[in-house]
Amino acid sequence: MDQTPVYDSATRPSPFVEEFLVLIRYRDLIFQLISRSIKTRYKRSLLGVAWTMINPLLTMGVLTLVFSSIFKYPGREYALYVLSGLLIWNFVAQSTTAAMGELIWSGGLIGRVFVPKAAFAVSAIGTGLVNLFLSLGAYMLIALILGARIHASVFFLPVPIFIASLFALGVGLALSSVVIYFADVMPMYEVLLTAWLYLTPVIYPLDLVPEGVKVFLYLNPLYYLVDAFRTPLLDGRLPDLSTIVIGFLIACLSLLLGWWIFTRKAREYAYNV
Repeated sequence: MDQTPVYDSATRPSPFVEEFLVLIRYRDLIFQLISRSIKTRYKRSLLGVAWTMINPLLTMGVLTLVFSSIFKYPGREYALYVLSGLLIWNFVAQSTTAAMGELIWSGGLIGRVFVPKAAFAVSAIGTGLVNLFLSLGAYMLIALILGARIHASVFFLPVPIFIASLFALGVGLALSSVVIYFADVMPMYEVLLTAWLYLTPVIYPLDLVPEGVKVFLYLNPLYYLVDAFRTPLLDGRLPDLSTIVIGFLIACLSLLLGWWIFTRKAREYAYNV
């Protein structure tokens, strides 16, 4: 008697679980996608990895010239204040934007072979992490040149970076699930990022914000991520436990919600890219 197994789609796990299991099985693909992104970015580039710092350095220079006297901050302190905030801000902004782009640009691959769709968002976060750690090395050098001290608290940085990665992945997954159907989401999100930057204490000190306005800043998830990253880097101490706990809870909520939104339609993306 023929005992050939019969495929029954009803026995498949839910997309929420299945996408995670497949993602683990295709982890080598994620590393290949990260490697491809890094090589593509710096291929034939005269400045190489220096490009990871050119944009934040130029922004830091302009903002220092314009705002250091207004905020009554010494130029060196304000420059490092802005740069430390821009590093983690750029990581979140660029990684979430890249997560959308990676899925759209890989439409041809998705339509030909089976790959876990979440791999593209995960690889975007991985590429962002490589760039962030390269930028951190450059930050240390700039800080030393400006006469600042590098404190032992920098060894705590993997914790806020990990939290920011969870948050960015959740946002990137949610956005990717929408941009598949509505291409206008990407330029709209880039506009939103500009507003989000000014609603986050990246370029202005929190102690200059009126008490009545601070309440609204505390509702901003990136407030906790920027503060948790900047404090050990700039102030030489660990961030408050409440900042870490709230930031971690927000990041976990972002990831769970983003994963749920993304996986609900993951099996249909190949037909819409």
